[in-house]
This record gives sequence, C-alpha cells and structure tokens, in this order.
Amino acid sequence: MSHVHANARFVPLGIAVLTVSDTRGFDRDGSGDLLSERLSEAGHALVDRRIVPDDIYRIRAVVSKWVVRDDVQVILVNGGTGFTARDTTPEALAPLFDRAIDGYGELFRQLSFDSIGTSTVQSRAVGGVANRTLIFAMPGSPKACATAWDGILASQLDARTRPCNFVAMVLPEQRCCESRSVDSVPNRGQGMRA
Repeated sequence: MSHVHANARFVPLGIAVLTVSDTRGFDRDGSGDLLSERLSEAGHALVDRRIVPDDIYRIRAVVSKWVVRDDVQVILVNGGTGFTARDTTPEALAPLFDRAIDGYGELFRQLSFDSIGTSTVQSRAVGGVANRTLIFAMPGSPKACATAWDGILASQLDARTRPCNFVAMVLPEQRCCESRSVDSVPNRGQGMRA
C-alpha cells in the first residue's frame, strides 16, 4: 500500500486537460471542470485545457502538440473510451505511447466495479508515456473522472507517495522509486557498496 513520505516535498506538475465530446462546450464540461479543480487543489498547474470532437485525428493532434511542450508533464483525457463507433480515444492515443501503463486501466476498472458493477468492462481507460509525458484517458462522466483522480492519479502524481510514483519518470531530477534506489537494496553478502 502506498503512503505519503513525511520528509519528501511536493513537486507541482504541469497538467493539460482534454475533453473529448461531440456535444459539450466549456459551459457544460463537468468532467473537465472536476479534473481542473482537483489538480489545482492538489497544487499542480493547469497549463492548457481543450475540448475536441470524438475524432481520432483531432484527439491525436492536440495530444501530439502537448507531448512536445516543456511545461506539460501530464495529459488527462476524458471521454471517448466506451464501445460506440464514435469512441476512439484509445485508438487515438495508443500509437503515441512509447510505453503503455497497463496497470492504470486495470486499477481503474477494479475501482469502478464497486460503483457500476460489471458495466466497468465497457470502460477502455488507458494510460501511457509519450516523450516523458504521462497520458491518462478515462470515461467522460464526472463520477469516472473522480474515480480516476481520487483513486489513482492524485497519489501517483505526488512526489511524496512511496514506494513509487510517476513524478521521477517525467522530471528526471526527482528521486526514483524507493524500491529501485541503490540505497534501498539490501547488502546480501556481496561486499560493501562504494
């Protein structure tokens, strides 16, 4: 179980929020509002926010521009993760990933099971890393966004979370996971470390 390490300091990240919807504007974007509020309350910076229609190429275009920006370390995408013909967010994002974060989608569905039961199998929440930028996609309902943020992302985007968090992945000057640091490897009779 993860916990917040008392001696570690919080490191704010630059986060962009993308809402994928054919019908919502900023005046009706409850999910984008929720994510923007949660990340700001946590101490991170909202560096950009957009809404695009459910279209593979429009989604990919916005995310591609963000992954090359120095001020964006995390991209949160809500919407377009279901199974209708217009739900194309996973297909838009997957080709951009240098590496998928499979555990994100698995854990999201596990957490969702408590509130929506077996309907969670219809969620195609995905995560990955592209150009040292974390990308997390989730369903477009405010409740699903709260599940993703409160249950997974708030702690994994916090440098104080131990034993591991994603901050060192996107900010190389940050300390790696405790389980991977040289200081935490026990000496098993191989001699002293220099």
